[in-house]
Amino acid sequence: MDRSELAARIDHTVLGPTTGAGDVERVLEEAAQYGMNACIPPCYLAEAVAHAPDVTLATVIAFPHGQHSTAAKHGEAVDAWQSGADELDMVLNVGRLKAGDDGAVAEDIAEVVAAVPIPVKVIIETALLTDAEKRRACEAAVEAGADFVKTSTGFATGGATAADVELMAEYLPVKASGGIGSYEDAMAMIDAGAERIGASSGVAIVEGLPGEK
Repeated sequence: MDRSELAARIDHTVLGPTTGAGDVERVLEEAAQYGMNACIPPCYLAEAVAHAPDVTLATVIAFPHGQHSTAAKHGEAVDAWQSGADELDMVLNVGRLKAGDDGAVAEDIAEVVAAVPIPVKVIIETALLTDAEKRRACEAAVEAGADFVKTSTGFATGGATAADVELMAEYLPVKASGGIGSYEDAMAMIDAGAERIGASSGVAIVEGLPGEK
């Protein structure tokens, strides 16, 4: 995998609670320089489109806990799309999944998928789930017509693992996110089947490519 191929798989991310416009501008400029995508808070989308119109923009829906009402998620999705988002990363309702209400989980996702004409990734928050629950989460995402499943928000008790990526890749393309800080970490996820990497360390990952500085 060459530098451009690796960079195109990375969603260079800034989603912390204190994220400001300057943080977003830095991430956008790095994404543009290295050929990465960017994943930013929805409140900065309009500014991001103006600042870096050629960068593919992902944003988050019902972040980080997924407990918004379905109507609120629908509204967030439409607003994000109209504000310039190219992709949406929505958080699954983990509580409903754990309660066994898989139908409601799938319907919740389906409402977001139907609301917008752009790809939807479903964050299942693997650190909070058993393997059986991860499979049910992925099945709900498939049923709802989602485009990707994503491991983590980065705000739970753990992040991406190769084992989780392998499991999830049985169902849909996978975005591995959470705790991926180096080229070696990223390649472990890609080797496990991840199509996309979400990381705040996008520059370090690309520069870690053998032969790069």
